[in-house]
Amino acid sequence: MDYAEKYALIGAGPMGLAAARALSKHAVPFQGFELNSDVGGLWDIDGPRSTMYETAHLISSKTMTEFDEFPMKDEVAEYPSHRDVLAYFRDFARHFELYQHYRFGAEVLSAVPEGEAWRVTWREGGEEKNALFKGILAANGTLSEPNMPAFEGKFSGELIHASEYRDPRQFADKRVLIIGAGNSGCDIAVDAIHHGKNCDISLRRGYYFVPKYVFGKPADTVGGAIKLPMWLKRPIDKWLLSWFVGDPQRYGFPKPDYKLYESHPIVNSMILFHAGHGDITVRKDVDRFEGDTVWFKDGSNGDYDMVLCATGYKLHYPYLDKGLLNWQRDAPHLYLNCMHPERDDLFVLGMVEASGLGWQGRADQAEMVALYLADLQSSGASALRQRKQAGFERATGGMGYIDLPRMAYYVDKRTYLAKLHSEIKALRGAK
Repeated sequence: MDYAEKYALIGAGPMGLAAARALSKHAVPFQGFELNSDVGGLWDIDGPRSTMYETAHLISSKTMTEFDEFPMKDEVAEYPSHRDVLAYFRDFARHFELYQHYRFGAEVLSAVPEGEAWRVTWREGGEEKNALFKGILAANGTLSEPNMPAFEGKFSGELIHASEYRDPRQFADKRVLIIGAGNSGCDIAVDAIHHGKNCDISLRRGYYFVPKYVFGKPADTVGGAIKLPMWLKRPIDKWLLSWFVGDPQRYGFPKPDYKLYESHPIVNSMILFHAGHGDITVRKDVDRFEGDTVWFKDGSNGDYDMVLCATGYKLHYPYLDKGLLNWQRDAPHLYLNCMHPERDDLFVLGMVEASGLGWQGRADQAEMVALYLADLQSSGASALRQRKQAGFERATGGMGYIDLPRMAYYVDKRTYLAKLHSEIKALRGAK
């Protein structure tokens, strides 16, 4: 196995596939590694480390999420199920002949610099193998390592993380408490309402809720034609939300202690519908467990058979030493969320989140990296190298995102894409 002139691309989910497409398009030699037996990443519910559940659908519409050069089929729903999304990724991989670039059933165990190369060790077919590579492209996703909080006391019932949830039948005949109200938490709470004895939801903070449809169209497709500055967009959108959603505080949800767009909104109308019908009770933050009783910070309590923690995920690149990634607080600090300021042989792909970024935004990120690697072989991409070494800030567009681990790699879509497209244009012009 002579991989000395190839980059190791780790992952075959949406980001890995976007990278494989860009690398192959620009003739950058690489070898892909994927733990699962096929492409799709977490969208394959049967995958060894998938965090998918049966009722999951995209929270953004297909037209705002798909790759530009490979639209989803007309017959696919506006908010596709996870099975439709998985089929889409496999069609994408076949169409662009990406399967040939991957070793499947191959788990990367470590990637360590060795001289001018990287020693990559992986397990495949029960056997450990290793080889030298030119560099590393980490694209294993951001939603695989559960962030499980610690609680005072002990719960005598079933305590699980959302990553362990697969089917609504897990709630049958159970009194359920959902802790956390991100998009997955609210989706899962709706499942619990329909299949459990009863369901409560515990929240630490308030959220802004966005309906999936506005004027009969997917909400994320409405209003995008007019670009407004944030100082004007925020009050207009807040007014529109009050018109279409109402006031979630009427149903017991806390009032957000931050401005609209300073955290990811919840795209779910059903949780408010059920709260308004008394089908779910909104609780304060958890204080402690005592047997099957959960005590909350306001002194109230409830008895439950299952507690499900929808408390998000942590960034996880287990095959790389953290010291290699310019890690600062909760995330690697990288130029445009992907390029190491000093190294030209280590990239983290897909570590970016923004409202409306979609897979195309991530494909643009992969395009920039692929162009950079291709340019390194000729002119040396010196201009971009100097920019990423000179010091940089995350592309927040001045937004004061709340201080949470999941927001540590959040960017402002407009600001981020403008910088990304500027770099892509410069790299193409350098050819």
